[in-house]
Amino acid sequence: MSWKKRASLGASSALSAVNIAARVDDMAAAMERKVDLATLKPQTLVVYRTGRAIRGTEIVRALDLRNAVARSVAAFFTRYDLLLTPTLPDLAPAYAVGAETMDGQQWTERVMGSSPFTPVFNASGSPAMSVPLFQDAASGLPVGMQFVAPGGREDALFRIAG
Repeated sequence: MSWKKRASLGASSALSAVNIAARVDDMAAAMERKVDLATLKPQTLVVYRTGRAIRGTEIVRALDLRNAVARSVAAFFTRYDLLLTPTLPDLAPAYAVGAETMDGQQWTERVMGSSPFTPVFNASGSPAMSVPLFQDAASGLPVGMQFVAPGGREDALFRIAG
């Protein structure tokens, strides 16, 4: 599989932020509430504002890249039935520490950057599941593995989970 990690991260960030902005606007309208710090956590408000500021041309480019990633992943699965990766490369980080000073891009990069194995399959629409492998003795945190199947093959994951 080949794709530009940085560009892919930026595309995922843009699509995520725009989606969050749209959903927050919908909920705010339905509940007749303002979108501000009284209704959202600071990190969510920053991502919301970032999403509202993204131009349509950026979304088109992000969708083009997501489609290229999906084609690359689909090509990989013409040769393999399943892919096994770690869920995270390290123990889960404390996402909230220092988040109040980050902008939407920095927050998204922290979250997605610490989990390099999962976003590409979210973007490509590939079915995936993370399952616990063991628990880290020192921290008590779970350590997981991710199984990924070709598009439309959720049944393969259910057989493994079975």
